[in-house]
Amino acid sequence: MADRLSEYQRKRYTRQLLLPSFGFDGQEQLAASTVLILGVGGLGCAAAQYLCTAGVGGLILVDDDSVELSNLPRQVLHGESDIGRLKVASALDTLQYLNPAAVIETVAQRLDDAALLGKIENCNAVLDCSDNLATRRQLNRLCYRAQTPLVSGAAIRFEGQVAVYPMTASAPCYECFSQRFGEQPLSCVESGVLAPLVGIVGSLQALEAIKLLSGVGTVPVGKLMLFDGAYSQWQTFQLPQWADCPVCGSSTD
Repeated sequence: MADRLSEYQRKRYTRQLLLPSFGFDGQEQLAASTVLILGVGGLGCAAAQYLCTAGVGGLILVDDDSVELSNLPRQVLHGESDIGRLKVASALDTLQYLNPAAVIETVAQRLDDAALLGKIENCNAVLDCSDNLATRRQLNRLCYRAQTPLVSGAAIRFEGQVAVYPMTASAPCYECFSQRFGEQPLSCVESGVLAPLVGIVGSLQALEAIKLLSGVGTVPVGKLMLFDGAYSQWQTFQLPQWADCPVCGSSTD
């Protein structure tokens, strides 16, 4: 069984291979998987570094923004020498340093539906690390069309949230959740965010993606996980499926 991984891989990922529920099968699944990360800011930087170093074979980084000084406290793949560079270019350099074996594609533009769907269809999971509702809804709609699981994360002020949407007919999607609060124009630009919070949320997104890809553990499907950083408390809520959801509801059948 060990022959399915190279000696280098066995040594590099030995601590993961020791996990009884993960082992060689789980590591092989990661190596054969591709994950799209939309947004290489605070959440995307945290998630990408752990997916890359854990042995996910392919990453697609999508972001059209450039590095600014105010990004540096929380966007850990970028440094002061990267200010003014495209975030995907800076992230690529750091991730290749962390794991030279990873295959990483970068997209430094906003993609229309057709282009983004084409990327999603070639992935095993998608991470939503964006910072606006329109992009989140676009990503959700296209992931449902492609039947590609979506791991959504958000962080603002002291609060963070993570949810996993498997994009099956029997589970809620992001639209089922977002219709409950409507337009929320606030972002960390207006409201601020504590730097370690995005690391917590992004790391949890990476963990749930690894569980999806490897089939290990229990993925909290249909649940919203909320973290209150001011009090270090987690809460989990059940997300009902919206019957009239324009993306996944029964009325769309």
